[in-house]
Amino acid sequence: MTSKADAVATAAVDVAREALLALVEPDDVGDHLATDVEDDRVVTHLFDCRKPGYVGWRWSVTVARASRQKAVTVDEIVLVPGAEAIVAPAWVPYRERIKPGDLSPGDLLPVADDDPRLVPTYSFGDDPLDPDARAQVRTVAKDLGLGRIRTLSMEGHELAAQRWYDGNAGPEAALAQSAPEPCSTCGFLVRIAGSLAVSFGVCANGDANDDGRVVAFTHGCGAHSEVRLARRHEPQPLPDPVVDELEDGLETF
Repeated sequence: MTSKADAVATAAVDVAREALLALVEPDDVGDHLATDVEDDRVVTHLFDCRKPGYVGWRWSVTVARASRQKAVTVDEIVLVPGAEAIVAPAWVPYRERIKPGDLSPGDLLPVADDDPRLVPTYSFGDDPLDPDARAQVRTVAKDLGLGRIRTLSMEGHELAAQRWYDGNAGPEAALAQSAPEPCSTCGFLVRIAGSLAVSFGVCANGDANDDGRVVAFTHGCGAHSEVRLARRHEPQPLPDPVVDELEDGLETF
């Protein structure tokens, strides 16, 4: 339901400006720009902000008129950004801002108990969401010496595979596009175990950009084990030595 504009509150531009000038310097207040109806008998007046560093911002003065009253009262005075104002970007939670390579020595990045990328190493209890059951999983796993309490879920495998395939270790990387052969035929490819072994391995060529990194079988680079130089690029043999017979002493060059 749209509120009806109150004539008295809408006309109270001078009252709003006077209240504003009581708090800020006159030079920081510009022209009256607009009037917004907030509710019945509640109106906000917007004034241009001329304060240095606040280009595009607006002084917002909200006034209200009580029922059966002829005068308005000032409810709130704030500085708000306009459509062209420079504002800080939307806040993103710290956990969502972390990117690969951001962690420094000593930094900790906790993983939630309900992270869909992980599942318990083995199932325990009727209710996997029960905190007590999760605590028992940890305790029993440690007692049995299983080592890892949780392992990758199917979703975790799929996310990792897609991320690696789409990244710099996949077939669409610029390095792979110009490679003579794929990694699947390279002698430096080290096989891995598990479900990801059907599509990925680890590069063991110390001269390659991906040395020690996971690469897709369809990836590739110029350091492939079977790369051979074309005959025109091979080192040219040195010519036979020439004997200088014009001098008394024979010298070989």
